[in-house]
Amino acid sequence: MEMETDPLPNGNSSPSSTTASAASSAASITTSGSVSAAVPSSKLTHLAESLKLEHQFLRVPFEHYKKTIRANHRAVEKEVSAVISGVAEAADSAELCRDDAVKQLNSLVSRLQGLKRKLEEGSKTENLQAQRCRARLDHLEAADAENLSEWSNTRLKRILVDYMLRMSYYDTAIKLAESSNIQDLVDIDVFFEARRVIEALQNKDVVPALAWCADNKSRLKKSKSKFEFQLRLQDFIELVRAENNMRAITYARKYLAPWGATHMKELQRVMATLAFRSNTECATYKVLFEAKQWDFLVDQFKQEFCKLYGMTLEPLLNIYLQAGLSALKTPFCYEDDCSKEDPLSQDHFRKLASPLPFSKQHHSKLVCYITKELMDTENPPLVLPNGYVYSTKALEDMARKNNGRITCPRTGFVCNYTEVIKAYIS
Repeated sequence: MEMETDPLPNGNSSPSSTTASAASSAASITTSGSVSAAVPSSKLTHLAESLKLEHQFLRVPFEHYKKTIRANHRAVEKEVSAVISGVAEAADSAELCRDDAVKQLNSLVSRLQGLKRKLEEGSKTENLQAQRCRARLDHLEAADAENLSEWSNTRLKRILVDYMLRMSYYDTAIKLAESSNIQDLVDIDVFFEARRVIEALQNKDVVPALAWCADNKSRLKKSKSKFEFQLRLQDFIELVRAENNMRAITYARKYLAPWGATHMKELQRVMATLAFRSNTECATYKVLFEAKQWDFLVDQFKQEFCKLYGMTLEPLLNIYLQAGLSALKTPFCYEDDCSKEDPLSQDHFRKLASPLPFSKQHHSKLVCYITKELMDTENPPLVLPNGYVYSTKALEDMARKNNGRITCPRTGFVCNYTEVIKAYIS
């Protein structure tokens, strides 16, 4: 289930801090799929930045938990109201014979037993949802500098499961979650709820989508959603396409008329299809009968669904990859002699990064090709006679092991350590 681009909501964090967090976390995912070892202070900084990105991780199960509670509450209220009405009716019927009274009481007892079962099932479902919220809080609390690599590995698996679910690879997502024992850390049941609606819309059936709108009516109304109205319009169009005009008019009076006060222009346009019919060549009305209208409804549902649960519209994997590539992207990445260790030396990553901006570098940094350590005043750069630059530590170590001789690892050039020159950077 592919969901289009949207920025990651992040609680009270500012947009700049969110981008920085994603970039620092995603650079490691882009490079190797896990976080490399670092000094403790770097690990703590990286961990703090990573945790800022877990808004969706907590928001989705919490919203699902609230939805379950509301659904159970409505079902119980409905059943209790019916039982009370039955008791009141039995009490007011003074002329009931004994057999009828027993029959009515037995009916009430059966209904109460059914209510008890529903309460037990609802309580069990709510406990499972609460357990999932607790598991995710425990997972975040368990993150520390000592197990950062393992924790990030689990996060990568969560991101992959999220991507698979959005791309409709449901079986693969389930197997990965089960094999990694992260069922409580991913939203498989939430995406399966969306799957039923999406598959129905792809088969040109609006019934499951309308049922979903009814279940979430208050939330959709609060966000001023037009999704239900669009579903009703499409249902009307299908009646017109089938040339069932009288039924279409009845349908419009019942389901479309209440939207007239706020969506009159759209309503008038759709009602005009009764006169133009499905074989019209008039572009204004012809487009209403095209198959892409169903694709539009699928996209609209995905947006409403994500908004309801506080999800990003685009897969988290895409967001992390884009942030990581943007942090790593420099003009040098597109040079022919770009290091093979740079992810952007690969054509696939270059293609992904092509629409992204270059990273903003406030200061140049020199990293030794041999030791991968930063070259600074404590470890200054040295230039070989062939023009290649390496760190003092690397060349001193090489000279110590080879009787003062230096071999350039990239060209094979050999010289004495006394021939190297210290480089100065202004």
